[in-house]
Amino acid sequence: MDQIFEFIISSRTAFIKLVDSLTIEQLNKIPDGYNNNIIWNFGHIVVSTQTLCYFRTGIWPDTSAVKFNEFYKKDTKPTYAVSEAEVAELKTIALASIETIKADYTNGTFANITPFLTATYGVQLNSIEEVLITTIGHDNVHFGYANALKKKV
Repeated sequence: MDQIFEFIISSRTAFIKLVDSLTIEQLNKIPDGYNNNIIWNFGHIVVSTQTLCYFRTGIWPDTSAVKFNEFYKKDTKPTYAVSEAEVAELKTIALASIETIKADYTNGTFANITPFLTATYGVQLNSIEEVLITTIGHDNVHFGYANALKKKV
């Protein structure tokens, strides 16, 4: 599992480098023909992993425990210009949340999760290991989308 956590951190570090290479205006720009922007894609991976690992597995009873969930959860789109301060906080949470999840994994927090179907793929996830492997793919779909958006901003 250490390799999975390392890969998630490496992928997020690459996403942070992308975010750091752009201005706040570029991060917030929604190109014509699109319904979201680069910072929404980044914020979405941050809240989705926490939601999948805790709320969807039955560990946390309330998604309000995930900061920014309301703005970046599935089926949302940007409704405001994200500030530099929010970008900085999302970058911090992106890495710190994975360290927290790793510590909780090591401590056995996820030993008994409630299996659930993914909305996107319709695949049942039965273990935290499956959730974390799915996280890798999900993060990288949004990283790729953000890289494509970069060409438009």
